[in-house]
Amino acid sequence: MPNYTAPVEDMMFLFDKLRNNKNYNDLEKYKEVNSELVKDILEEAAKINQNLILPLAKSGDENPTVLENGVVRTPPGYKEAYSKYIEDGWTSLSCDPKYGGQGMPKTVSAFFDEMLSSASLSFKLYSELSIGAYNCISHHATDEIKEKYLPKMVEGKWSGTMCLTEPVCGTDLGLLKTKAIEQSDGTFKLSGQKIFITSGDQDLTENIIHLVIARAADSPAGTKGISLFLVPKFLVNEDGSIGARNGVSTGSIESKMGIKGSATCVLNFDDATGYMIGLKNKGLNAMFTMMNLERIVVGIQGLGISEIAYQNSLSYAKERKQGKTNNTKSTNGADFIIEHADIRKSLLNMKSIIEGERALCFWLSQQTEVSLYHPDEKIKQEASDLVSLMTPVVKTMFSDMGMEITSEAMQVHGGYGYTKDQGIEQLYRDNRITPIYEGTNSIQAADLVFRKLVNKNGDIIDKYLELIKNDCSTENEKLKPFIKELKTHLEILSTFTDWIKEKVQNSKDDASAACNDYLKALGFVSIAHSWIKVLEVSFKDYEQNKDFYEDKIQTANFYFKRVLPRAESHFKTATSGSDYIMNFKFS
Repeated sequence: MPNYTAPVEDMMFLFDKLRNNKNYNDLEKYKEVNSELVKDILEEAAKINQNLILPLAKSGDENPTVLENGVVRTPPGYKEAYSKYIEDGWTSLSCDPKYGGQGMPKTVSAFFDEMLSSASLSFKLYSELSIGAYNCISHHATDEIKEKYLPKMVEGKWSGTMCLTEPVCGTDLGLLKTKAIEQSDGTFKLSGQKIFITSGDQDLTENIIHLVIARAADSPAGTKGISLFLVPKFLVNEDGSIGARNGVSTGSIESKMGIKGSATCVLNFDDATGYMIGLKNKGLNAMFTMMNLERIVVGIQGLGISEIAYQNSLSYAKERKQGKTNNTKSTNGADFIIEHADIRKSLLNMKSIIEGERALCFWLSQQTEVSLYHPDEKIKQEASDLVSLMTPVVKTMFSDMGMEITSEAMQVHGGYGYTKDQGIEQLYRDNRITPIYEGTNSIQAADLVFRKLVNKNGDIIDKYLELIKNDCSTENEKLKPFIKELKTHLEILSTFTDWIKEKVQNSKDDASAACNDYLKALGFVSIAHSWIKVLEVSFKDYEQNKDFYEDKIQTANFYFKRVLPRAESHFKTATSGSDYIMNFKFS
C-alpha cells in the first residue's frame, strides 16, 4: 500500500502568502477564516485521510462494490469510515451554515479535496457528487425543496448523484430518451435509463437524491427541451422522514479498470416521482452549476493522485540501489537510484508540475469565490469569465498530467511498479477515469476553443493574457530570468491565440485538430504564471525559511527550463494544420 503524508506545509504557504487577491479579501463572509483556523482544519484533515481513509484504497480495489439481490454493497471498511467521516463533519465543510454547513471557502475545501483524492478516490466519490448536487439544489431549487433536502445532504445522512448519460447519449445530451410526465399535483413521473452513474447506489446513506435530466412530454427535441428533476431513492414525507421506495432501481454496476470501490451504476427509472428544479426546458443551465464545479474537482483528483504517486516515487528512489553513477558514492556496490540523472529528472518533473498546479488551483479557488459572492456585479462577472475560461484547462491539464506522473511513478519503481506490491499501478488505473468523466478532455479542449476564449462579455482570453503580462513587472533581479522565459512563451501563446481565433472563423477542421494543443500551451503558461507568484514570495521572504524557499526556487527553475518549453512544441505541431489529417484515407 502506498504511504501518504498530506502536504499541509505547502498548502498553508499558499493560504498565507498567495491569498493576495483584493476582490477575494473583500468578501465579508470569509473575514474570520484565518490562518490559525485553516491550519487546524488541514491538520485534522491530514489525520483522517492518512489514518482512516488511505487503507480503504487497497480494500476497495481488492474487494470491489457488488450488487446482491438489488442491493449495492460497498467494500469492507467503507461503512465504518463513512460514519466517522460524517460524524466529524467533513461533508459540511464548504456548505452554507443555514443548512448546517461550516461555510469554509473553496480556498480551503480544495485542499481537502486534494487530500481525499490522494488517500482514496473511490471513497471520495461517495461524498463528492453529494456536494455537487448540494450546489445545484442550493442555486436553483425552491426554498421548500432546499429546506427539505439540503440539511440531510449537508450532514451526510443523504447523498446525491448526477444522472445525465444514457445508452444513446454521452456528450450529445440532446439525444436523451428519459421522459417526464407531469402529474396533477405538479410532480412528474420519470421513465428511462441512466448509465455510468457514479455512486448511483450504495449502502452508506439513508437516502440518495438523484438529479436527473429528462424531457417533458410537451418539450421540444434537442438540448432546448431538457429539464432537471430531483428524484429521491426514497420519497420524503412532509415531516422530513423517509417514506416509500421510489421507482428507481439499480440494473447493474460496471466492472471497471480502476476506482473499483466506487459504485458506477445503471439506474432504471420506472414512473419514478420527481420534482422539477429550476425552469422548464432550462435543465442544462441548472445542471451546469454542478458540472462546472465538478470539472474543477476532477482536475483536483488528478492533482491528488499525482501527489501520492510522487511521494512514493521519491521515497523508493532514496532506498532502491541500482547501478553506479559517474560520481558514485558507493565503494562496494550500487548507488541509490535517486543519484541517477534520469530518475532525478522524472522526480523533478512530477514535483514542479504538482506544486505549480496546486498554486494555480488556489488562484482559481479565489476567483470562484469572487464569481459567486462579490457584491460588485462587474467584478463578479469578470471573475466568472476567468473561472469559465480556466475550468477546462484545470480539468484537462491536471488529469492528463496525472496520467503522465503516475506512468512515470511506475517507471521509477520498475518491475515493482507494474506489480500490485507497491500499489503504484492502482494509482495509474484509478486516475485513468479523470480524463474521461465529466466531459472527456477532447470535449473540454473544444469547449475552451469554440466557446470560452471569446463570449458575450468580450475577448476573455486577451483579458487573461493581459493579466499575466501585468504580473510580469519586477525590480527583483533574481526573478527577471524567470519572467523573461514566461514572456517568451506568452508571446508564443499570443500568436497561437490569434491563429486559432482565425481558424475558428474560417477553418473549423484546423481549429478542431489544434484544440488539445492550444489547451496544453495555455495550461503550461498558466502554471508558469502561478510559479512566478510563488517565486515573488520565495525571493522576498527567503531569509525567513531558507530551506523551504530554496526548494521552491530550484523546483521552479526545473519547470521553466524543462516543462514550460513544451508549450512551444504544442504551438508548432498544431499550426501545421489539418489537411494531412482529414485527407488521410483509412483502410
